Amino acid sequence: MNTLDGKVAIVTGGASGIGRATALLFAREGARVVVADLDEAGAAATVAAIEAGGGRATPVRADVSDTADCRRVVATAVETYGGLHVLFNNAGIIRRTTALDLDVEEWDRVMAVNVRSVFLMCKHAIPAMTEGGSIVNTGSGWGLKGGGNAISYCASKAAVVNMTRALAIDHAAAGIRVNSVNPGDTDTPMLRDEARQLGEDWAAFASDAADRPMGRAGTPDEIAQAVLFLASDAASYITGSALVVDGGGLA
Repeated sequence: MNTLDGKVAIVTGGASGIGRATALLFAREGARVVVADLDEAGAAATVAAIEAGGGRATPVRADVSDTADCRRVVATAVETYGGLHVLFNNAGIIRRTTALDLDVEEWDRVMAVNVRSVFLMCKHAIPAMTEGGSIVNTGSGWGLKGGGNAISYCASKAAVVNMTRALAIDHAAAGIRVNSVNPGDTDTPMLRDEARQLGEDWAAFASDAADRPMGRAGTPDEIAQAVLFLASDAASYITGSALVVDGGGLA
């Protein structure tokens, strides 16, 4: 359909999971994509897959909690492809602990990767969106309700959801829409790492993740489709929204 034909997009956390699926989908829909990730080899693999399908993409190794790296990611998009139209802030980490078991340093790292990164990427990307644009931030169902053994993650994703609303208000006059996509449990490397952190068998953990009206966890491709919708002109009158994509879990 070439929904993003002629657009330039940045995807953070693009080496795997939802980020990789979205980068691939954006490219299939005509976007030129900058794939940013601390995992340099993973970002390069995503770019290789895009190029194998006839798309155009550039990998950037970046710690998105670092100001200089965020500035460099945006500069790469502008210098390589001539502009910026879409930003998908997807990089994120999770620590499955209670407040009693969480080190302050771990709290700070979750906040840096999940919250500070969104602020920094938006701070540097918005001035580059001279033709208007769309920003999509990855929240979570746990950004809208609480969850067990995940205090830092829940707090960080709630911050992302409300930061999204504030950004939407501040930048609507510039033609920039800002929305959050809020997945439920999705079969990604991060979900499997949660099982490891909790010391749970993957099969049992996956069964618990499927305990929702649709009877299964989501796939990265399904979340990517929701991100594409919010990034595209099909969502031209949507800003400040928190789109839940969770198989009915919150319902």
